[in-house]
Amino acid sequence: MKIDNFEINQSGKVFIIAELSANHNQKIDVAIETIKAAKRAGADCIKLQTYTADTLTINSNKEDFIIKGTIWSGKNYYSLYQEAHTPWEWHKQLFEVAKQEDLICFSSPFDKSAVDFLENLSVPAYKIASFEITDIPLIEYIASKGKPVIISTGIATIHDIELALDACKRMNNYQIALLKCTSSYPAPIEEANLSMIKDMSNRFGVITGLSDHTLGATVPIAATALGAKIIEKHFILDRSIGGPDSSFSMNEPEFTDMVKAIRETEKAIGKIDYHLTDKQLKGRDFSRSLYVIETVTEGELFSENNVRSIRPGFGLHPKHLHQIIGKKSNQNIEKGTRFTLDFIKQGS
Repeated sequence: MKIDNFEINQSGKVFIIAELSANHNQKIDVAIETIKAAKRAGADCIKLQTYTADTLTINSNKEDFIIKGTIWSGKNYYSLYQEAHTPWEWHKQLFEVAKQEDLICFSSPFDKSAVDFLENLSVPAYKIASFEITDIPLIEYIASKGKPVIISTGIATIHDIELALDACKRMNNYQIALLKCTSSYPAPIEEANLSMIKDMSNRFGVITGLSDHTLGATVPIAATALGAKIIEKHFILDRSIGGPDSSFSMNEPEFTDMVKAIRETEKAIGKIDYHLTDKQLKGRDFSRSLYVIETVTEGELFSENNVRSIRPGFGLHPKHLHQIIGKKSNQNIEKGTRFTLDFIKQGS
């Protein structure tokens, strides 16, 4: 799967997304500076969200529309999304800033009008937010545009995931990635369930990754080690500016450290290769091998008193010790000599 100039595959680099979300406080200058900071922090991509309060919900104070059990409890949906949305009139400029910074930029649309709007901006991919995974008509419409589709699974049952994948495939779109996600803000680390990253990849045959709402970098780093090829994390200039998503967003130093750790983890994972590097071969100097540890005279029997497996590793392989013990020496051998089979008297 290729997004803009970034190839995402099982053997390549992790695609690291900085999620802007609501971390602009309705100030375009803050949004622009956040994009620039994401580039400095090492992100490959900045992701927006494209909706308005009116495209997501209605303005109602009925009980159903009051948020409960989250960090946004007490607000109604409409007021939250009014506060959190990224104004559509900003998008063109934010995309241009991202391009100037050599950052890939795309968005999560939340209705068909947002998809149409983003198509006019030539987005290279689309993200389906966790709470939209059940909106099959929206997923079909997004998939019909022929762009890569990244789907978060934060509230999804296995049936929801199957329906979403089928919706994409009905539109002949097989450029799909699934992100393990825990839709809790912030998410408890014990609910990360990172084992699902590999299982989803095997089960559904797609690229998998992580959309993370835990605090800190532990979970993204562990996810990388477990095979995640996409990591998404909320990003903010400074949590002190506040906002709906500030409490579970990373600032620039934290994101920078996370990117560094992910890149180091990629190097540590490496590849399956039983061949030794030059440094590893040099390390065999410290392995065990057979040496004469006491001076031996011609005709003397070899025993564990005069031949032993010791460091360094320049002598005969220790696997030969048993065939040596009890044999006679064909010459005088000085203590500290590397043992060779040529020392054994024939017929002894």
